[in-house]
Amino acid sequence: MGKASPGGARKPGASRPATARARAKKRGGGAHRYVRLLGLEARDSATLLEQIRLGLSYRAFEQLRRHLGLSPEAFALLVAIKPRTLARRRQEGRFSAEESDRLLRASRVFAGALDLFEGDAEAARAWLARPAPALGGATPVSIAGTDFGAREVENLIGRLEHGVFS
Repeated sequence: MGKASPGGARKPGASRPATARARAKKRGGGAHRYVRLLGLEARDSATLLEQIRLGLSYRAFEQLRRHLGLSPEAFALLVAIKPRTLARRRQEGRFSAEESDRLLRASRVFAGALDLFEGDAEAARAWLARPAPALGGATPVSIAGTDFGAREVENLIGRLEHGVFS
């Protein structure tokens, strides 16, 4: 199977990559496989929704931050958590429902990038940090901090997976 390059183009003669959904199904990850990046085991939407409502643990923040390879400060900026709030959450051990939802969104975007690069975390991190012409020259990680921006990054990932030049 051909691997997408960071610019999105495949090597000449490479086969079309499988979609993220097909790869996840093959691995048995299910529709919510991205929750594993947070150290969660939710297998259905109701369980995941309840975990978000109760608030994710600080451990989930740290686990995803390490996967992304970001400093605590850079990751807090991505998920729109101010430094003082982050310090409080570290002491309390739990995030609010709204903050937890933003952590889940960042996890979903990173999981999409991982799928795009067939599990190559280094390539996914590099792509997220590289300016993308299809995003107006912005880096995917810089716009993924809002719901709209995250959806734009996910849409771009989908286009690249299907061989649509962007």
